[in-house]
Amino acid sequence: MTNKIVFFDIDGTLLDHEKRVPKGTIAAIQELQDNKVPMVIATGRAPFMFKDLRTQLGINGFVSFNGQYVSFDDQCVYNNPLDEEVLTRLVTHSSEHDHPMVFLNTEEGRATHLEHPHVQKSMDDLKMHHPSHDPNFYKGRSIFQALLYCDDMEKESFYRDTYEDFNFIRWHQYSIDVLPRTGSKAVGIEKMIQHLGYRQEDVIAFGDGLNDLEMLEYAGTGIAMGNAKKAAKQSADFVTKAVDDDGIREGLRKIGLVKT
Repeated sequence: MTNKIVFFDIDGTLLDHEKRVPKGTIAAIQELQDNKVPMVIATGRAPFMFKDLRTQLGINGFVSFNGQYVSFDDQCVYNNPLDEEVLTRLVTHSSEHDHPMVFLNTEEGRATHLEHPHVQKSMDDLKMHHPSHDPNFYKGRSIFQALLYCDDMEKESFYRDTYEDFNFIRWHQYSIDVLPRTGSKAVGIEKMIQHLGYRQEDVIAFGDGLNDLEMLEYAGTGIAMGNAKKAAKQSADFVTKAVDDDGIREGLRKIGLVKT
């Protein structure tokens, strides 16, 4: 038994570059389960985008949308949707600049464009389909995260400077996550551990991307993957091996949570 709780990012952390869970990671997670160590997924993805992964790994808690929707045992612990009025203004601006958007809630996603190569490329990289077309999908719904497709740094700066209510985090060559300013994986993790009765120092977190910085800094022990962005490595307590080199198992072994 342990008083630790482990949070895993998905892409580049649980999933390798082929979007598969390495065998070593599966073995390490099984050992954690055998030792009754609780595990939670902490991801920028929407819940419907990793339902099969949760089933495969037997993990029943998640911090999704980079902290905007937190669930444990199918119970919503915390939610923090985007402000619809501000989002409406952003949609108008993005349309004027011909920057596609995708709107995400817990069950599905919809795009402002019927087909767009940048949207398609990002979805291909996630091994997912291009979202269906519905430019008004965000109206009257709880949208927890939007994707803004913009590869122009000057325009990206414009959005950041104009929309102070939102946080913009690049996750792809073409795409930026749009989140509430007050949201992050760290906030979602805080809500989860408050619900489950853990302390900040009990948190172990694995991540690799720019959306993991706050999480890695917040955790009692933040562990960056060997394939992580430089900023993620700088935010972590230590760096483990790469995702495709048993990085999860090595990191867990180093802190004493697995033996094999």
